[in-house]
Amino acid sequence: MRYRDRPEGKTLQLNAANRCVRNSPGIAPRMALFIVPLVLLAACEDRPEPGSTETAATESLAPDPYDPACGQDGLLSVELYGGIRAAVDWRASELSCTGMPRPDDEGARIRLSGPMGSGDDVRTLAFILGLPSLEVGRTGAELPTNVTLIEEGTGRFFSTQDNNNCWTDVSAHESIDGEDASLYRIEGTLYCVSPLAELNGNANVTFTELKFTGRLNWEQPE
Repeated sequence: MRYRDRPEGKTLQLNAANRCVRNSPGIAPRMALFIVPLVLLAACEDRPEPGSTETAATESLAPDPYDPACGQDGLLSVELYGGIRAAVDWRASELSCTGMPRPDDEGARIRLSGPMGSGDDVRTLAFILGLPSLEVGRTGAELPTNVTLIEEGTGRFFSTQDNNNCWTDVSAHESIDGEDASLYRIEGTLYCVSPLAELNGNANVTFTELKFTGRLNWEQPE
């Protein structure tokens, strides 16, 4: 069975629009509200539409000493080949994490992003993992996973074509003590047996193993 995502709710769009306006003084609010939904269709969907090539709004990098949204042990480690070549080893000090339920209670999606490059050539890479069979607080092996890789600011998107080529072993998935009972720490390893195809070009990106630790908020968005 294959799963496809639908756009997130209006609340997510408005929040993203507000961030876009604050971070881009030259963009009028009305224009931001026009651009951001197009970006969200690419950045928040597990499989962006090939025509969605608008420049993605840049993510705020984690503040020192770490981004509370990722936790002190937040990480993403992977080696990329092909259209993007990079040895990624992000820790909490440079990693940005978000996670939320997918529509209609079809599992969850996790977004992890961080910097690539050096000097004046620093871009943001964002990995979005869609896990339609993940359940609250549950671990599991070989969970089908839809993967999207975005090189923000360039309009380049790479994605799996279905759920048959990548899967995730979730080794830890536990509630974090505190006021927010819906917030969970999640840890796992993602495997892919075929490349991620570029949606608006002819390149592809290959990796075999991606390790991650992040946060997932199971509260349903309003």
